[in-house]
Formats: sequence, C-alpha cells, structure tokens
Amino acid sequence: MTKKNLSNIVPLTGNKRSHSNRATKMTQKPNYQTKKINGVKVKLASNEWKTMKKSA
Repeated sequence: MTKKNLSNIVPLTGNKRSHSNRATKMTQKPNYQTKKINGVKVKLASNEWKTMKKSA
C-alpha cells in the first residue's frame, strides 16, 4: 500500500513570548491523520477530513 500526502498545509512559524516579553522561535505543525480511502493510505490534516465528511 502506498501512502499519499494530499495536503498542502505547511507548519506555521512565529514567536513565543514570555512574561518578560522575550521572544523564542516556535512552530505549529498541522494535525495530520492517516486513513484509508479505497485501499490507499492517505495523509490529510484533521480539518480537511472534517470538510470531506461534511461534503459527502
């Protein structure tokens, strides 16, 4: 079985701010979920799965 990544969502980057307003770099990664569609493993973000479920 092949695994396909159909999502085009990229991680978000920014700064974390402490109480003293000091900045450190951080990333927010997408919430990828792997599920099977017609015998093929597909990797999509969870909000894309919700959208697919609503439209079906």
